[in-house]
Amino acid sequence: MPDGKAPSASIDHPDAASVPSTAPHDAPLFPEVEPEAAGRLAVDMRHALYWESSGNPYGVPVVFLHGGPGGGCLPHHRRFFDPEFWRIVLFDQRGAGRSTPYAELVDNTTWHLIADMERLRAHLGVDRWLLFGGSWGSTLALAYAQAYPERCLGLVLRGVFLARPAEIDWFMEGMRVVFPEAWRAFAEFLPEPERSDLLGSYYRRLTDPDPAVHLPAAAAWDRYEGACVALLPDNDPARAEGDPAASLAIARIEAHYFVNRAFLADDELLQQIDRIRHLPCTIVQGRYDVVCPPVTADALARAWPEAEYVVVPDAGHSIREPGITRELVAAMLRMRARLTAEGGAAPARS
Repeated sequence: MPDGKAPSASIDHPDAASVPSTAPHDAPLFPEVEPEAAGRLAVDMRHALYWESSGNPYGVPVVFLHGGPGGGCLPHHRRFFDPEFWRIVLFDQRGAGRSTPYAELVDNTTWHLIADMERLRAHLGVDRWLLFGGSWGSTLALAYAQAYPERCLGLVLRGVFLARPAEIDWFMEGMRVVFPEAWRAFAEFLPEPERSDLLGSYYRRLTDPDPAVHLPAAAAWDRYEGACVALLPDNDPARAEGDPAASLAIARIEAHYFVNRAFLADDELLQQIDRIRHLPCTIVQGRYDVVCPPVTADALARAWPEAEYVVVPDAGHSIREPGITRELVAAMLRMRARLTAEGGAAPARS
């Protein structure tokens, strides 16, 4: 699920710590900032990851985990973090964005991505970092934290996706309940004999070596997901007619992870939650998120009652939704205050 494209508030949750909104009404993002360091890290004989670091090079490390899988990072992702306090690390996961090879599926699993994060952490000389992830990024954040809790300062999660079979089935079939037109176009892109198994049929097309086969399938997948990601539709025709090749990584890699159930056992992330319940966590969820419906964030909040759970009443899935932006900025300010008060992390002067 991508990190896509209004007052907000919290709700009282019977089993989770609910937090009143502290975000200002306009909740601007932090100013634009350019990377102070960047590079490519070879993680095996095939894959090399693009990474960058911005903000305070002596600050408290935070790593941004993009959606998809396959979505890649964008410059505006740096702007959720105060550059005076945080050392802001962005990287493109295997096959995504500026990592190479592009849209590659070989040796591309959840466990490879977790190992890549550990290599990147060590490469950057980071002892512990805060995990900030939305959509698929929330899945990866939870999986990494459960594998390496001692390397984590805490988590800020948005649009929670636990990669359970019912969630994948919802994406492929269930979203037509809310977006029947978008789903119909998605299904009818395929010849009628292929429509009984949308995921399998798209996966075969997306992995076909012929660009005349995989590029149109990627564009159809991307249009479907893009139509469902925000509370209000984005009717920009320029965005709708984007470069078909740009859609390939997210469509192909998402389908790959969906076919393989994200390489996780059913409910694995919930069953392992006790490994990380001691870490501070904020969950931000759009009430009208159709791509990753609130029932999943609710399940995580019930399993993790110590976590802050904030529901934005007028937002969908996209990180660009005004209410989502406000609550993520506010969550990062609270996390900064908490880490500073606990004395577990404080930036050196740059």
